[in-house]
Amino acid sequence: MLAARSIDIAIRAPLTQAYGFASQPENFPRWAAGLSSSLHRQGDDWIAETPEGRAIVLFSPPNDVGILDHHVRLPGKPDIHIPLRMIANGEGTLVVFTLFGQPDMDDAAFDRDAELVAKDLHALKALLENLYPA
Repeated sequence: MLAARSIDIAIRAPLTQAYGFASQPENFPRWAAGLSSSLHRQGDDWIAETPEGRAIVLFSPPNDVGILDHHVRLPGKPDIHIPLRMIANGEGTLVVFTLFGQPDMDDAAFDRDAELVAKDLHALKALLENLYPA
């Protein structure tokens, strides 16, 4: 089993609007710097230029239950599964990101990744609360 850590954030924006925005892959570069600021469509694929090379990103299909999972495929490496959920919380939204450590990752790298995820979630919060003020 891989090490795992759930990172969550409460956002003062309704689930419908939050999910509607976050479920669009073209919006990921606006808040998910950890994924890539260069995410673009190439044919049927979403491509991200990462420090580890070109990655193919597969997003979960649109759904009614707030699932925003995605898989990142890097050359020569196993797929990285990224579970991401949006859950209604009163008039707002709870976002939960599950970070899995990778087999070649030490504790310091895992902690750095967790900090980057938290930073991305704070960027999503600021963006959504600005777009959809309560």
